[in-house]
Amino acid sequence: MATQRKTASARSVRQSVTIPATLVDAVRRTAKEQHLTMSRALVALAERGVRAESEAKEQLKASFNRFLSENDPALKNEAGKDLIRAIFGTEAFAEDSIR
Repeated sequence: MATQRKTASARSVRQSVTIPATLVDAVRRTAKEQHLTMSRALVALAERGVRAESEAKEQLKASFNRFLSENDPALKNEAGKDLIRAIFGTEAFAEDSIR
């Protein structure tokens, strides 16, 4: 009988982590609100963080490509502002009204 090997993405790895005291309450609150164990809450939060980081990278690429491809000076200026926001955050401009 042949056994199937699990792919690397399907395997779980036991990992010990030290959580900063400032985050423990937030993780416990998440675990309690979602009816999860602390371990599962940490995994859920880590997955959300990885997904958010990936989306931020995609947004940065899209803003950069839009800036490069824009020919109209006014639209290029807006694309440049969007690119700056993607790099430095929404508060990169003091007069920024987008939030």
